[in-house]
Amino acid sequence: MTAQTTERFQSFAAFYPYYLQEHSNPVCRRLHYVGSLLVLTILAYALATQQWLWLLAMPLAGYGFAWVGHFVFEKNRPATFQYPLYSLMGDWVMLKDAFTGRIRF
Repeated sequence: MTAQTTERFQSFAAFYPYYLQEHSNPVCRRLHYVGSLLVLTILAYALATQQWLWLLAMPLAGYGFAWVGHFVFEKNRPATFQYPLYSLMGDWVMLKDAFTGRIRF
């Protein structure tokens, strides 16, 4: 564990490089993308059909895929446990960065 992981990050800009390091395995990253896109799909479906119970599936889809990526492929502990808000932000920024070509898909 690095010194940086034992300290609280003071900003998302400081956290994001650490977040990317914790997602260096391409399969883990792709599972995050699948989970995030599924969350958006579930949200769109719930809004379109007004079947609000589907919203309960959003955390299962998002975290389920991400945590399989961490525990099975990355072999690390998800940042969500220590940095829940920054980690959630990181999921969406990483997806945006993948779609814009800033990081490899």
